[in-house]
Amino acid sequence: MNEWAARCVAGMVMGLTLSAIFTDQWIIIAVLLYGFCARVATGPTLSPIGQIATRLLVPIIGKNRPVAGPPKRFAQFVGLIVSIVGTGLFIWVSPVAGKSVIGLLAMFAALECGLGFCAGCFVFRYLMQWGLIPESI
Repeated sequence: MNEWAARCVAGMVMGLTLSAIFTDQWIIIAVLLYGFCARVATGPTLSPIGQIATRLLVPIIGKNRPVAGPPKRFAQFVGLIVSIVGTGLFIWVSPVAGKSVIGLLAMFAALECGLGFCAGCFVFRYLMQWGLIPESI
């Protein structure tokens, strides 16, 4: 997997997340939720954001830095869980509660996009060190 594609995806996730927070549109959160589902299930194949990143933005940037795929997929899974919780809270409990949880996505996406720090990958590494994820993965 190309780190620059992941950073581009994170930038788009951050943009969508902030749009959802500032416009109060639950449909944007649903789009984020779909994107995370698609990326967890198939990588960038069924994700419009993944396709834009890999087919358009990365060729424009012209950088390729290969990184391991499983930690990035784990990070997408964590994003999926956070977006499910945020969507549920936004729709059924309180928009403020939902936006607070969705704000976590914006924060971690900003770290990935701007600094290249993947919090999910960080956790993944420790889960491997503790033997909870086998080295073969």
